[in-house]
Amino acid sequence: MTAPRLLTAALLLSLSLVGSPGLAQSGSLTVGMALDSGGKNDRSFNQAAWEGAQRAAKDLGVSVKLFEPKTDAKGNATRGAEPLAKAGASLVIGVGFANKDSIVAAAQKYPSAKFAVVDDLPTGANTAGLRFREQEGSFLVGYIAAVTSRTGVVGFVGGQDVPIIHKFQAGYTAGVKFICPSCTVVAAYTGTTPTAWNDPATARKLAAGMQAKGADVIFAAAGGSGAGVVEQVNTSQCLKAKALPAGVTFKPNLFARMPVSMAYEKACAGDTRPAFFIGVDSDQNYLGDDDKNPATLNHGLTSMVKRVDNAVYSIIRDVKKGKPWRTGDQSFGLQNDGVSYALDEYNRSLISTDLQATLKTVTRLIVFGTVKVPTQ
Repeated sequence: MTAPRLLTAALLLSLSLVGSPGLAQSGSLTVGMALDSGGKNDRSFNQAAWEGAQRAAKDLGVSVKLFEPKTDAKGNATRGAEPLAKAGASLVIGVGFANKDSIVAAAQKYPSAKFAVVDDLPTGANTAGLRFREQEGSFLVGYIAAVTSRTGVVGFVGGQDVPIIHKFQAGYTAGVKFICPSCTVVAAYTGTTPTAWNDPATARKLAAGMQAKGADVIFAAAGGSGAGVVEQVNTSQCLKAKALPAGVTFKPNLFARMPVSMAYEKACAGDTRPAFFIGVDSDQNYLGDDDKNPATLNHGLTSMVKRVDNAVYSIIRDVKKGKPWRTGDQSFGLQNDGVSYALDEYNRSLISTDLQATLKTVTRLIVFGTVKVPTQ
């Protein structure tokens, strides 16, 4: 067998039928899911897409094939569009902009199949782009960060330094500045190659550096690397007045009367303020519950929820029901529940009812175009 055939065989072996007991695996539609680096359990972007496919399998009776890329020492990842189409998928969804080129090539080779890319716009009559107005949701969590911050300094940790993450940063910064023009936003990226999405060690170092500059709220838009930000915040628990840099002082503690964990009580006695992270893509609030008790202070302030699961589910549903194929851009934002901020049992006590009401007003201002959210 030649080397190219060996490679093709290896790629096909990496395809696996997804599902669990109770999920229908029979049906006239086979969907291929080509994930990005980080895998289906990254608690972020890939996982959100995977959950949408699982829901489609359960509700619609479709069969789903999964491709998880392998990354070599140079950071080059295998891509699954063609192997999935060759394996019989009638609809192939590439998760992440890194899958765009492979989706376009496979779409040309398999014109009877349909292809979609999450986070990019491919070319071809049988392709569609599932794209999000990330800047809109990021504006909301930036607003929350500014209201919550007790130092006037907040952080942003991005994954790969690419235009789509610039949208997160731009929206976040605009939301911060909208309510707090004097606040400072400290930003950094984990890298410039795809390995940046799975580098929690670097993300943690960046978060620690931001805390040293006084950042008490840090937004992580970094895929699997975001785990490093979560770890740093959960470990540090708080910022201490004696460690603040020159020119940074504390505002009154918003959560002084809130029950705290034993670890927090021990580590944060004296003049301190809580440290928080903001999650991304999926609802990651629960990751800040370091003592497994939602009633105590949670370090997950909120998450910028990007409903990749809904976008994946909707395109599978439309193809399954035989709706006319819509090529080109399919956009998801605040207007159609494509993005939002997460509110649940873990952070409901952190975001007051007054702030929730204000966020509804801000959302309307964005939807109606009164507030223009930048993308860079």
